[in-house]
Amino acid sequence: MAFRLYSHDLQDGAKMPERQVFNGMGYHGDNLSPHLAWDGAPQGTKSFVVTVYDPDAPTGSGWWHWVVANIPAQVRELPQGAGSGMPGLPAGAVQTRTDFGKAGYGGAAPPQGESHRYQFTVHALDVENIEVDEGASGAMVGFNIHFHSLGSATLTVIYS
Repeated sequence: MAFRLYSHDLQDGAKMPERQVFNGMGYHGDNLSPHLAWDGAPQGTKSFVVTVYDPDAPTGSGWWHWVVANIPAQVRELPQGAGSGMPGLPAGAVQTRTDFGKAGYGGAAPPQGESHRYQFTVHALDVENIEVDEGASGAMVGFNIHFHSLGSATLTVIYS
């Protein structure tokens, strides 16, 4: 079975629902992290990292919307709201700083008139933990992922 990421809230290639859009910067979404689930993880997986990244942000380096590291290998799902202060993050998991300046989910908020892609990715790692805390940037987590990746699965949605 191929490694895949799916959601009850998002459909690959479709428009991001308003429930997952940021509440601020001119937007009035619910800023609610979506349900995410995955299966078919590579053999030898010892943990997962979930990232949400906007490669179209006009920054020169994209925009990190959500990062959850150190998800235990037996976990295969994050419930809706887990990144938005509701229960559901597994013990040991850590949300790191996003480009909104704090840890936790931050929904879509492209500049008015622009259409952006939001890449939800689950990364399978060969280690139980990467050395990051709530202050770590998306780039720092990505650096750690690079050296421990066994594979990844991505679901992309669009918002404008």
